[in-house]
Amino acid sequence: MLQSKSFVKKTKQGRIQKVSTQQHHHLARSPQTLPDAVFLSPQVVREHYLRDDIYCGFGPCSTCAAAAERKLDAAAAAILVVDTNVVLHQIDLLENPAIEDVVLLSVVLDEVKNKNLAVFNRIKALCINKARRFYVFANEQHRDTYVKDMVGESSNDRNDRAIRVAARWYQNHLGESVKVLLITNDRDNKRKAIEEGLNAETVESYVRSLAQPGLLDLVVVPTSGDVTMEDAEDHRPSKKKVIYNEHKPMSEITSGLRCGIYHQGKLRVNRYNPFEAYVGSESIGDEIVIRGRSSMNRSFDGDIVAVELLPQDQWHESKSFIADDDEEEEEDVHLVPNSADDAPRNASSTQSSVGSSAPSVSSRPVGRVVGIIKRNWNSYCGSLQPMPMPAGSGGVAHALFVSKDRRIPKIRIQTRQLENLVNKRIVVAVDSWDVLSRYPSGHYVRTIGDIGDKETETEVVLIENDINTRPFSTQVLACLPPLPWTLSPGDLANPNRQDLRHVRVFSVDPPGCRDIDDALHCTLLPNGNFEVGVHIADVTNFVHPGTPLDEEAAQRGTSVYLVGQRIDMLPKPLTEDVCSLRADVERLAFSVIWEMTPDADIISTRYTKSVIKSCAAMSYVEAQARMDDSRLVDPLTVDLRNLNSLAKIMRQRRCDRGALTLASAEVKFEIDSETHDPLDIGIYQIREANQMIEEFMLAANISVAEKILKHFPLCSLLRRHPSPTKEMLEPLLRTASSVGLNLDVSSSKALAESLDNAKNNDPYFNKLIRILATRCMTQAVYFCSGDLTFSEYYHYGLAASLYTHFTSPIRRYADVVVHRLLAAALEIAKLPPIFQDGPQLTGIADNLNYRHRNAQMASRASVELHTLIYFRTRPTDTEARIVKIKANGFIVFVPKFGIEGPIYLTPKGDKGGDWIVDEVHQRVTKPGTNISYAVLQTVRIHMEVVEPQPHRPKLQLTLI
Repeated sequence: MLQSKSFVKKTKQGRIQKVSTQQHHHLARSPQTLPDAVFLSPQVVREHYLRDDIYCGFGPCSTCAAAAERKLDAAAAAILVVDTNVVLHQIDLLENPAIEDVVLLSVVLDEVKNKNLAVFNRIKALCINKARRFYVFANEQHRDTYVKDMVGESSNDRNDRAIRVAARWYQNHLGESVKVLLITNDRDNKRKAIEEGLNAETVESYVRSLAQPGLLDLVVVPTSGDVTMEDAEDHRPSKKKVIYNEHKPMSEITSGLRCGIYHQGKLRVNRYNPFEAYVGSESIGDEIVIRGRSSMNRSFDGDIVAVELLPQDQWHESKSFIADDDEEEEEDVHLVPNSADDAPRNASSTQSSVGSSAPSVSSRPVGRVVGIIKRNWNSYCGSLQPMPMPAGSGGVAHALFVSKDRRIPKIRIQTRQLENLVNKRIVVAVDSWDVLSRYPSGHYVRTIGDIGDKETETEVVLIENDINTRPFSTQVLACLPPLPWTLSPGDLANPNRQDLRHVRVFSVDPPGCRDIDDALHCTLLPNGNFEVGVHIADVTNFVHPGTPLDEEAAQRGTSVYLVGQRIDMLPKPLTEDVCSLRADVERLAFSVIWEMTPDADIISTRYTKSVIKSCAAMSYVEAQARMDDSRLVDPLTVDLRNLNSLAKIMRQRRCDRGALTLASAEVKFEIDSETHDPLDIGIYQIREANQMIEEFMLAANISVAEKILKHFPLCSLLRRHPSPTKEMLEPLLRTASSVGLNLDVSSSKALAESLDNAKNNDPYFNKLIRILATRCMTQAVYFCSGDLTFSEYYHYGLAASLYTHFTSPIRRYADVVVHRLLAAALEIAKLPPIFQDGPQLTGIADNLNYRHRNAQMASRASVELHTLIYFRTRPTDTEARIVKIKANGFIVFVPKFGIEGPIYLTPKGDKGGDWIVDEVHQRVTKPGTNISYAVLQTVRIHMEVVEPQPHRPKLQLTLI
């Protein structure tokens, strides 16, 4: 069988060449030897080998070889062959243990991978899970199931035909031993299958036959091109009114983007006001404000959308309010944002209030969403708000799902188990959002647990932030070295690994740390200089490229730290034992070693794989106590003091270059060892010991960045921190100006000096200004060096031209990638092939940014959960600082607990008519009185947990 196709390609010289492609389809168990002429020909030759030794996977099959894999159960009621759309849209159903004995055709997997990588990864996990009966059949390589393209046939029709051919092969191959059932919601595909003598059913029809009513809740309502769940209702005229505008077709969106009518960007819903969103647009160099559900037009947070600007006369601003909307949602108390990425956005805050005599600032662009370019629908956690069951619904109850994430609109679902879902946290997935419906439609996925239960609410945090908590698979665990692991003679004989066991190495970490990534040494040299070493766990000695362990770590991206809990990127035998640089055990490391003068000038730098034996694993408190105790003069304490002296000099030099000393309100809890409930809460204290370790980790990361970029200028994984724009810094400038402080933001150095000079009699003033500055910055991000120009590599916060992450490979996959780059730069290991693939490297960087961001958000949400638990039985009076003025109140920051939240000056529903807001001077005043409140002012507040809405407890702040 021989087919010829032709296409054009560009040669290295830039010429366009017509190329003929020959596809040879061989029936063979191994490739045939090709004539030399094939390799001499200018044609591109692709070969497609067809085989007859691809087996069915069914247990009792006597035709297939005895050694064949057999995942399909002999007692199965039916073998299910599913089409592409079933996998794409019914993945929640397929993941349910009630669905087994499923054949996944290679043509289906290829289509799914091209259309939705997230779903592909989920179905792939089912296929490799030995506890599930999902079998992959390579129909495109089988002699009897491969189908050729037909003239005039679309790729979709060809693939549907291939699915039917494979289903017929299974039916003929297995005969009477078991029923083979094609599952499809496609009307045309089902009709043709039945005409061809196949057994075919819709998803709903098959699920009903299982007599498990709860499963029907998982079935996604098909689209109009599919077989609907309730065909009898299809033709009933709709009396609903159109609520939203239809989305523009992609052809019109593409044309509009090209000519500047529309603007593309990612939509971000205001965390503090779900009826306001922002779309960052490169085409206009600013954020476009989207106000109201109507203008948001069925878009979700994270969607890539097309936006049309409104006329400029509609860019006017209304008063800036604390959210209090018609759905009875109010602004919540949260941790203080650590960056502009998670700070509350408020376009109105740049404006004076209507009726106010205060001067105003220029308006920002306002627009409306006209189309969705890429959806960001996920599964969401929350609870049900029951609705009356409609008559004649056959036990199907209609309910509104309320997400814990206020940015997500309510979701309509149908369920046959309403009584079992009340007072439960459940997971719901979105399926569609019609222009006739106020809310999107979705389906029930699973129940998490009881509302208010700490374990349940913690699982909600993990699900909402897409944190992988699945146990490591047997394939991953099989990659681990035999335990207990000990140093081998080969490790010591390796010429590329230096034996440093005689060196006094030690580590300093948070108390209770078991995954110790880094250790240091500091030795006084005969010439008066110091040899300083940073030793990092040699994770890549155990995590090899392309293995299941490596792929799992790459997917997870980072370890996640919650209050009293850690979700590891790597299995615990590695993180807490084999790789952890624990005291008094021999461990493999990757070391950066400098010779430094007493003034912290670097004379030389070397990099080496090493063997170390740490003499001490100290906490920050223990290390600080040693340095502070003048009676201690032992070698270890002297090493600590020498390192600290060098670190202080290095830190000052960084600050002199323009590195920012920002601040955050990191919260720590004292946890009950039995109940794991919080006993106490406070701000995490930063000591000199913390700063000492930080300084040498920064230095090691910079040294490694310089080394890998020198050798691999196009494929190094680096980390950059974009400079904030003037608009991003505007809230900080306005706040500072209101208290008479002029900040220079022309550069990081100028801002750093301005912050250093921001002295005030108030001892907390400087830290508060730095906290406000921190929230104006975007987060640092990973990137591939070949994707940007050198000037874009700059790390604004560190004032460093180059930076990467090398020092935490146990908990960050970025560091694993960098270790491989450094090993290749030192010529002690080959560079893995993935580094030759620019788009794949960029994809790795994107996933790392996504996972890092989610890990941070999960950590913050865990702190907020435990804060709520703590205050549930501990109403408290304390001091707070005003950080933002609104028309009906203000936002306060509570220094003692590191949280912020709203204070309402008016009753609920009152939009602040009795108060005048001066946005420029950041003050709110009640006319006819001497009552006023200004930004940074100290107020006394009462804190207690209330539940204004069912199942949504919140920490309420009120003025005393």
